[in-house]
Amino acid sequence: MASSTTAFGSGVSTTALGLSSLKPSPTVGVATIIFPKPRRSSAMVVRAEGQTINPEIRKTEEKVVDSVVVTELSKPLTAYCRCWRSGTFPLCDGGHVKHNKATGDNVGPLLLKKQ
Repeated sequence: MASSTTAFGSGVSTTALGLSSLKPSPTVGVATIIFPKPRRSSAMVVRAEGQTINPEIRKTEEKVVDSVVVTELSKPLTAYCRCWRSGTFPLCDGGHVKHNKATGDNVGPLLLKKQ
């Protein structure tokens, strides 16, 4: 089967789908798809270094901390990070304190409280 054929009668070129190695199977006349090896991708870390994370929400408050009461929690209080600086992400480790001092931001954690 040539790489310019259409995939499964869809009218889409197998080459356009990245299926140039589409080969007919000797059994039942079904095509076997051999996908190319996935490329290694490097991990991407998202940081807003030197910038505020909270540009406009409740800027009159020293630190923005929201609490949510939840009935089904194993711990009485759990703090979740909203600054992306925590070494224990998604849990808060207080990394926002250094960030807030460096940038003048006022971001704080989300607190989940057991009812």
